[in-house]
Amino acid sequence: MKRRAVLSAAAASAAALALPSWSQGPLPAVAVYKSPTCGCCGDWVDHLKAAGFAVKVIEVDDTSAARKRLGMPAEFGSCHTGLVGGYVVEGHVPAKEIKKLLNTRPSAIGLAVPGMPVGSPGMEVGTQQDAYDVLLIDTQGRKSVFAHYPKAGIS
Repeated sequence: MKRRAVLSAAAASAAALALPSWSQGPLPAVAVYKSPTCGCCGDWVDHLKAAGFAVKVIEVDDTSAARKRLGMPAEFGSCHTGLVGGYVVEGHVPAKEIKKLLNTRPSAIGLAVPGMPVGSPGMEVGTQQDAYDVLLIDTQGRKSVFAHYPKAGIS
């Protein structure tokens, strides 16, 4: 019986390793709801494209309607809202954190970077970067820190 358990565990491990990872295969497309006049939103879209994401831009006059429809609480709002792999991505979230989210697949609404912190993707100002957190928003609307970016550069 022990031999069968060991063989089953080995087979399960091999199968798990064979599963595709977003870091190894093609990335899913990102739908981005943004204002047609927002430059920083366009810069964030360029950041996603440079990281390998296909992006479909949907221009809207008010992103709050998309945010609400997708289930992201208003308190985490920013200037654009994305949808990727079943997750909502609110604000200037770095592409590497989106990839991490897609690889780890937590039970969550998605990620948010509320406001528009200087130095976040699309909000670059030279080497300056304000400290900011990428928040994981769980299915109950509660936040936890998914990643922290420290202050950097000259203020």
